[in-house]
Amino acid sequence: MNNLELEKKLDLYRGMRTIRECEERLVRSHQRGLIPGPCHTYIGQEAVAVGVCACLRNDDVIFSTHRGHGHAIAKGLHPRELMAEVFGRATGCSGGRGGSMHLFAPEVGLMGTSGIVGPSILQATGAGYSFKVLKTDQVSVAFFGDGAVNNGAFHEGLNMATIWNLPVLFVCENNQFATEVPFHYSSGNPSVAARGAAYGLPGVEVDGNDVLAVYEVAGEAIQRARSGEGPTLIECKTYRTRPHAEGMDDYSYRTREEVDEWKSRDPILRLREILVADNESMKENLGAMDTEVKALIDEAEKFAEESPYPDPLTAEDHVFSANSRKIDHA
Repeated sequence: MNNLELEKKLDLYRGMRTIRECEERLVRSHQRGLIPGPCHTYIGQEAVAVGVCACLRNDDVIFSTHRGHGHAIAKGLHPRELMAEVFGRATGCSGGRGGSMHLFAPEVGLMGTSGIVGPSILQATGAGYSFKVLKTDQVSVAFFGDGAVNNGAFHEGLNMATIWNLPVLFVCENNQFATEVPFHYSSGNPSVAARGAAYGLPGVEVDGNDVLAVYEVAGEAIQRARSGEGPTLIECKTYRTRPHAEGMDDYSYRTREEVDEWKSRDPILRLREILVADNESMKENLGAMDTEVKALIDEAEKFAEESPYPDPLTAEDHVFSANSRKIDHA
């Protein structure tokens, strides 16, 4: 492994550890009553967000889901702004107005997460169309779960992206369940990647718990899109090891044995094993990195807890554009 390869692997490791540490802290924060509303964590799926976003530029854009914390951090959102937003504080990336499911930071290319199933697909398609019209070499990415692939938006988005040869990457995070419904139960064709052929675009299945594999596949697809060769569908087989949302029942639809088996495939532990196998002394470096990440999240949590709630007098801010022209209905 040369220095460039090692540096990249360490970056991927740091990215996944940052998401994991942040999410585990949010789990405890939810239990402490600090988070208003639902909280959908990304624990177990970190390799997808990190592997894809590591291939993107700052001016590339992503559209995400209700389970979007990992995508936000991987795209460049500081954990302070994420945690403050989830806590409903004014210093959050959406000013405390969005909460856990509605994160927005266009300055890093995070164009929004949504509690609705599937809109990211059409939004990313629209962004790709804009890039084509503007003649830029930017790329847009839609992250969505397996539940979204049975929605009309999936079929419309892939079809339009292929017709117009758009620079879009469709990333399905197949974590096996749409809330509590097993994917194999709800799908006549349980292969998401195979559906790409129906719309004339490449469909690739990858181990979503192998960050190196995700990074390689995403890099090729993004380069393909950037060079004008059109969209790609990537199915990342992965698994969330926490409940659908914090506080929900977790073992009425799956077993503890199944969850434990997937925990043994943990993406962070897998990359750590690879790094240590290449160099036994890497254990000390990774330990130091873990300590740095913990300190980062300690600071982010403190910042979020100490941040003020939005001023009630600003409740009507951002509802209309300041430049909107008044319409006289008289």
